Amino acid sequence: MALPVAPKPALRRFHQASWDEPIIFELTTPGERGILVQQPEPASVEALALREERLAPLRRTKAPALPELAQMRVVRHYLRLSQENLGADFNIDIGQGTCTMKYSPKVNETIIRTPKLMDVHPLQDEASIQGVLEIFWRTEQLLAEISGMSRVSLQTQGGSAAIWANIAMIRAYHEASGDGEVRDEVITTIFSHPSNAACAKAAGYKVITLMPDADGYPDIEALRAAVSPRTAALMITNPEDTGIYNAKIREFVDIVHEVGALAAYDQANANGILGITRASDAGFDLCHFNLHKTFSTPHASGGPGAGASCVSEKLVPFLPGPTIDKVGERFVINRDHPQSVGTVAPFYGVAPNVVRAYAWIMALGADGLRQAAEIAVLNNNYLLAKVLEIPGASAPYAEGKRRIEQVRYSWQELFEDTGVSSEEIGIRMSDFGMHYWTSHHPYLVPQPFTLEPTESYSKAEIDEYVAVLAHVANEARTNPEIVRTAPHNQTVHHIHHDDLDDPARWAITWRAYQKKHLNN
Repeated sequence: MALPVAPKPALRRFHQASWDEPIIFELTTPGERGILVQQPEPASVEALALREERLAPLRRTKAPALPELAQMRVVRHYLRLSQENLGADFNIDIGQGTCTMKYSPKVNETIIRTPKLMDVHPLQDEASIQGVLEIFWRTEQLLAEISGMSRVSLQTQGGSAAIWANIAMIRAYHEASGDGEVRDEVITTIFSHPSNAACAKAAGYKVITLMPDADGYPDIEALRAAVSPRTAALMITNPEDTGIYNAKIREFVDIVHEVGALAAYDQANANGILGITRASDAGFDLCHFNLHKTFSTPHASGGPGAGASCVSEKLVPFLPGPTIDKVGERFVINRDHPQSVGTVAPFYGVAPNVVRAYAWIMALGADGLRQAAEIAVLNNNYLLAKVLEIPGASAPYAEGKRRIEQVRYSWQELFEDTGVSSEEIGIRMSDFGMHYWTSHHPYLVPQPFTLEPTESYSKAEIDEYVAVLAHVANEARTNPEIVRTAPHNQTVHHIHHDDLDDPARWAITWRAYQKKHLNN
C-alpha cells in the first residue's frame, strides 16, 4: 500500500534560522588550531635569513590576535551564519533588479582557487605570472570583439569605477584637443545609471538630464536642444533601466558627434544584447561592461567587482594604465602611456573576477553568448506578461511593446487601492524566501519595482516567483496588516535605517566596532 504523501505546498515559505552565535573572535580557545600552514621552502628561508637585518624593523612585536579554533568549529560557525541570511544561492533572486547576482558557475570558484592563482602577488616579476597576464590579455581581446572597440582596460574594480574612467578619458581627450576649457557639459538621461551623472558632476561638469517622452524613450528633440560646442559627451545607458531599448541610439550618437562631443555607452544592461548589437555598431567612442554582472562574476555586495573600459582607436592613448600587452610570445605590463589618465585602481585589475569572466565567455563561445542574451529577453518578456496579469501591477511607458532584459514595474494602482507600498511588498516577499530590491532610483515611476530574470531561470522558477508576487499583492487587498508588519519569519524583524544613514555609527569590522563603541 502506498504511503500517504503530504500535498505540495502552494508557496515555498522561508524561515530564517536564529542562532545565539558569537562572533568568531569570541569563540577563540588559546592553543586550538585547525590547519597546519604550509611551511616555506628551505631556499626561501635561507634567502630571508640573508636579509634578516633589513627585515627586522618589519617584524611584529607580538603575534596577531587571530581567533584560534579547530576546523570543524569554523565550519559550524559559518554554516550557522549562512542560515541567518537569505543568500543568493537559496532563492530565486529575480527581484535583485539591475544589480542581479546572476548565475555564477561553481566550477569557476574551483578554477580561481588553484594555488597558481591564489598565491600570485601583483608585485611579482612579470616573468613569473605569464599565465595570469595571458588571461588578462585574452579577456581584453574577447571584450574588444564583443563591443567592437579597439582596446580594453580591465583595471577598474566595478561599474561605477569604469564610468569614472570613462569621464576621465573624455576630459583627457578634450584637453589634448585644446577644448578642455570650453566643453564643460555632459548630457545623460534620467533612466541611465545614476553613476553617469554622479561621475560627470564629480569631475566638474555641468550635467544635463534628458527626460523620457510619452513612450519612455529619451527625448531626441530635447537632445538636439541641449547639444552645443560646450558639450563634452553623451553618457547613456541602453537599454535603460526601464528595459526599453532606444532604437534611435545611432541618431543620438550622430547628434553629439556633429558638435565634436564624445558618446559613452553604459553597458551595465548588456545581458540582453550580447552578440546581437555592439557599441561600435552605434558609433560610440567608449563603453564599459560590469564583469560582475554581465559576465557572471559575483557582485560581492559592493565589491570587489570588476569593470571593463572599452575604447575606439582615438581614445586608446588615454586608457587607464598600466595595460597588458603582448610582445612576441611574452606578456608585459606596459606603463609607458604618456597620455593615459593614469592609474584608477591598484595594479591592473581584480584577477579572480577576470578569470571567472574569461572562463564563462570561453565556456559559452560566441553562439552561447548570443543564446544567453536571447533567453534573457525571452524570460523577461514571459515574466512581463505574467506580472501584468496581477491586479494592481503595471509597466509604465512603451505600452504593448516588448522590453529587453528587465522592466521597471509600478504598484501605483495597488497602492491607491490599499495604501500598501512597493517597499512593504518587497519586505513581505522575503517571508517566502524571495529577493525584491527596494531601491529603484529615480522614482519617476511611482511605487516602482524592478525585475530581471536573466537567462539562468527556468519557466518553473519564473512561475514560482510570480505566484509569490501575486499572493502578496492579494494579501495587500485582503489582509494588508500582514504585509505592512512583515517580515514575520526573519531573525531581525525591522532594520532601523537611521543606523545605515549615519557614518558615525558604522563599524564594518570587529576591530572598528571595538575602537568606536567599546573604546578598546
